[in-house]
Amino acid sequence: MILTIGGISIPDSKLARDITELVRDTESPLLFHHSSRVYYFGALSGKRRGLNFDPELLYAGAMFHDMGLTHQHSSEHERFEVDGANAARDFLKSYGISQVDIDTVWTAIALHTTPGIPQHMHPVVALVTAGVEMDVLGIDYHGFGDVDREAVVDAHPRTPNFKEDIIQTFYDGIKHKPQTTFGNVKADVIADKEPHFHRGNFCSVIRNSAWGG
Repeated sequence: MILTIGGISIPDSKLARDITELVRDTESPLLFHHSSRVYYFGALSGKRRGLNFDPELLYAGAMFHDMGLTHQHSSEHERFEVDGANAARDFLKSYGISQVDIDTVWTAIALHTTPGIPQHMHPVVALVTAGVEMDVLGIDYHGFGDVDREAVVDAHPRTPNFKEDIIQTFYDGIKHKPQTTFGNVKADVIADKEPHFHRGNFCSVIRNSAWGG
């Protein structure tokens, strides 16, 4: 049975079903349900804004956006966002998805922790970030009706301490490569968990470069 919330449902296709199975088998229940909520909140936001988007591509972006936090898809040196984007790219290639569409999903995942840019891009890019921002940060919380918001959470529950749980999950997924948090919001996660963490500094990079003057 396909669950419809506010006129939005998960695409009824082999691609979407296989994405669901893979992500459910790979991620923790917390991340699986978070990613599912990201899809619904992103799609509901897109519907409200009157944006034209491909539900399958949005679903792929939403469901793979945190795959880089899993040990199966975590590289040693890349940002976790890039790891997730690469996992989605490889998966979609195996289904014969066009390169243009793969690039859109890749970009949506890679930019989902880069505030201020995605909303000006392709609807799939914009809506993956919108879904993430709603579920994690509560941005535009009151733009969603109580009925739709509660239906999404009922279908894909938040843990009782989700705020702290998701911060811990972020930390567990990136703590082995803190250098990849330079210039993005995940440096705040490591600083929260490691009081003596010294984050990269843009001005220091400039001053310590090989250039004279």
